Amino acid sequence: MAIRKIARMGHPVLARIAEPVADPTAPEVRALVADMIETMIDANGAGLAAPQVYEPKRIVVFQAPAERAPEGIDEEEAFDHTAKLTVLINPEIEILSPEIEQGWEGCLSVPGLRGLVPRHTELIYRGFGLDGERIERRARGFHARVVQHECDHLDGMLYPQRMTDLGNLIFETEARAWLEARAKEEEEAVDA
Repeated sequence: MAIRKIARMGHPVLARIAEPVADPTAPEVRALVADMIETMIDANGAGLAAPQVYEPKRIVVFQAPAERAPEGIDEEEAFDHTAKLTVLINPEIEILSPEIEQGWEGCLSVPGLRGLVPRHTELIYRGFGLDGERIERRARGFHARVVQHECDHLDGMLYPQRMTDLGNLIFETEARAWLEARAKEEEEAVDA
């Protein structure tokens, strides 16, 4: 296992469509996944896609533990914000609800920034694990957000491309000031 360098926004590997994996059980796939997991954990990420470590393959790893859930999630989302460590090879997503929710996202390939990104709230994802077993799970809330974010990498998409208002793309170091300014604006609008 090895910690790999993470590609950053602008590198061509992040803009291309990743190739399907012919054999999920191949030793080279197992080695790549082991490196991806180690890299994700080292970088404190909730997920990582193979293109982010310069491998244009349709592989994602993710976890959505409770402590990674965004602050202030509502009760509706709170019931399903966890996902165990998952390896998903050749993933497919089926959207179950047309409902879209805005949520804050960051990305290891876009370091230091956060953006407010619209995502579907409920989906089923399918793919294969390292032993070739078929995986199929339903996801909502933060779990669904993480899956969509990671699978976007396989189609050459980064979260800023999903944003509807780039005024909501901020540096993490400025988040507190940004939120305070927004709260003040809302308070003034109510008082007016």
